[in-house]
Amino acid sequence: MEQTSVIIRPASLEDAKALQRIYAYYVEHTVITFEYEVPTVKEFRDRMAKIMEKYPYLVAELEGRPVGYAYAGTFKTRAAYDWAVETTVYIDRELRGRGAGRQLYEALEAALRDMGIVNMYACIGYPEQEDEYLTRTSAEFHEHMGFTLVGRFSNCGYKFGRWYHMIWMEKIIGDHVDDQPTVRFLKKEMN
Repeated sequence: MEQTSVIIRPASLEDAKALQRIYAYYVEHTVITFEYEVPTVKEFRDRMAKIMEKYPYLVAELEGRPVGYAYAGTFKTRAAYDWAVETTVYIDRELRGRGAGRQLYEALEAALRDMGIVNMYACIGYPEQEDEYLTRTSAEFHEHMGFTLVGRFSNCGYKFGRWYHMIWMEKIIGDHVDDQPTVRFLKKEMN
C-alpha cells in the first residue's frame, strides 16, 4: 500500500470535532476501544484539554485536514509512575496502513523522551479469534514500533455480544537510573 506523508503538529482544542469524528468510527464499529457510546464533541474536547495539561497530543494532517491523532496520558496516578505513560493512536479508517500511525508514534515518542518519560505502555483489545470487530493489527503495529507484550487479561471486555481479551505492551525509551531526573510535564494555559 502506498505510504502517505502527513504533517505532524500539536493538537489544538479546535481539532476536537474532527478528531471526535475519527474516533466515532472505532466506537461504533470496532472493539479497538471498549467504549460503547461516542463522546460528544464537548466531552472529547474536555478529554483533550485534560491530557494537554501535562502530555503531548499530536495531530496528523493531510491536505489541511486532521486524519489521525496520538497522545500520551497518565499510566497510574501515584507519583512513582510519573516516568510511565499510556499511549493512544487513532487514524482515519481510510488511511490505515499507510504510515500515518507510524509517523505519529515516532513524533510522540520523541516528545515523551524529551520530557524524561522512560516507559511507554499501550492497552490493546485482543481477540481470541479475529472477527469483523477486532483483528490483531493493533498488536502487530505496536510490535513493529518496538513494543513487547507484557501482560494479558482474559475476556475482560464485552462488546457487540462477545468477550475480548486486553493486552498490555511496553516500550522502554529511556534509561532507568538511581537518581532519576524529574519528568518535565507540559504546563500550558488552556483556552
